[in-house]
Amino acid sequence: MEMKPLGRTGIMVTDLCLGTMTFGTQTTEADAHTQIDMALDAGINFVDAAEMYPVNPISKETVGRTEEILGNWNAAHPSRRADYVLATKHSGAGFAHARDGAPISGQTIPEAIEGSLRRLKTDCIDLYQFHWPNRGSYMFRQNWTYAPSGHNTDEVLDNMRECLEALQAQVDKGNIRAFGLSNESAWGTAQWLRLAENGAGPRVASVQNEYSLMCRHFDTDMAELSVHEDVGLMAFSPLAAGFLTGKYQGGAVPEGSRMSLVPEMGGRHRTRAFDAVGAYLEVAARHGLDPVHMALAWCQTRPFMMSAIFGATSVEQLAHILSGKDLQLSDEVLADITEAHRAHPMPF
Repeated sequence: MEMKPLGRTGIMVTDLCLGTMTFGTQTTEADAHTQIDMALDAGINFVDAAEMYPVNPISKETVGRTEEILGNWNAAHPSRRADYVLATKHSGAGFAHARDGAPISGQTIPEAIEGSLRRLKTDCIDLYQFHWPNRGSYMFRQNWTYAPSGHNTDEVLDNMRECLEALQAQVDKGNIRAFGLSNESAWGTAQWLRLAENGAGPRVASVQNEYSLMCRHFDTDMAELSVHEDVGLMAFSPLAAGFLTGKYQGGAVPEGSRMSLVPEMGGRHRTRAFDAVGAYLEVAARHGLDPVHMALAWCQTRPFMMSAIFGATSVEQLAHILSGKDLQLSDEVLADITEAHRAHPMPF
């Protein structure tokens, strides 16, 4: 692993990040606490959560449970809170289980942060992220029908300015240290940066978008912005929601897996997706690599990558991921991956 800068904040994070979205549904609290111990002991110093977690499934009854589980660990290990960078997220417009679906605004930000701090049992959130833009996003397979219309530009910018001012107040109080985006576009990220540079509030430090061998929307305009503006990518689903493990090949649906709970896999369940997985599995086999380790190591080769967020339903899965944390890929492997991508450029 390597240490990477969190934007221009001076905070350093490992290029692997422990994801927690199954803590409280597929992953019990006891196993979740063991996973935190294992990740920190392996040298990982970055943990990502969200107020809406856990997922698979999402329900009103479990919203906030992941943060509570993390908070219970923090309370039991007060001396270790300084050992890791803690990130969480403010749910956006339309999420009915938080603030009745209210959009992100100067009014909702203080309430959301106070709720997360209470559940997390901590004095400060290191990285506070907006889970998705109020104006919508092309992420989560919405790119197939995405139309950036129906929004008044002045109103969008006024809301961004208001949100940055509210975030600055939270920074001044010591409640948060840094600000990040999630599921954002190049235009949106550029506007947040411009407004911050004009004094509206904290500068964007990171963007958390989906990225993997099978989902590479970030490779063009977002990549250029990321590199030049020091807004590193936090890649979620770097294993393509488990597809890249190979466990779903040949029609297999392991008991307790995400596909057993969400059959369409958020729009990823397509015939060509399995063809693409087959191509990457062949690359891994050709070079004697574990496909999970290869997929994560490939993410770390990307010039805009800050940290790849991996999730593990079980302690056994986490142990397997951690065993490959220091893998570096050869030029021959990278060349074969490029050829597989050219043959399967947009599998879902």
